[in-house]
Amino acid sequence: MEKQNINIIGHKILYDILDEIKNYLSFRIINFINEEEYLNSTMANNENIKNSLYIVKKLSANFFNKISINKNQILTISDEKIEIFKLIEKINIQLIRKKYLTQSNVSFGDYILDVNSREISKDNVKLKLTEKEIDTIIFLGEKKTPQSIKDLLHNVWGYVAEIESHTVETHIYRLRKKIFSKFRDENFIKSHDKGYQI
Repeated sequence: MEKQNINIIGHKILYDILDEIKNYLSFRIINFINEEEYLNSTMANNENIKNSLYIVKKLSANFFNKISINKNQILTISDEKIEIFKLIEKINIQLIRKKYLTQSNVSFGDYILDVNSREISKDNVKLKLTEKEIDTIIFLGEKKTPQSIKDLLHNVWGYVAEIESHTVETHIYRLRKKIFSKFRDENFIKSHDKGYQI
């Protein structure tokens, strides 16, 4: 899967930090000195701004007037304490969500996942899910092959160093149990030697 772009505008320190660990990120980072440089680059390269995510220190109202973007595409991060792994997790989740925001209902076999109401349903039976459960289902659902714990750590949790593999396994176990309890389906998330798959 091609890496998505994260435009970092006017936040060189954050860019430098992320650039140090770019090989471990599931997205590509691009640095812009200020909003004007970004706008000039966008116009010159005819970029699709609806598929972009932006990280800024402070956003001027003028930026919204010059470019038609949704507020959900913007993360405002100040110079104060930055917990980098939480930020990476937030970015990864935002990218996954952004992909599906235009489709409130996403189908996975006989199931329909409503991202907005955080529910999965089958045959008029509904089950409430947590944000992390939704992100896990969406990530696994868009893959054609089993995904390893490392893949899940990297793409759903943002490769947070403190999270151990058994945390992911426990999360999957609980989600499978929850699905089985409501729908009596033991095969919604299948376990393989190479990982998990929907």
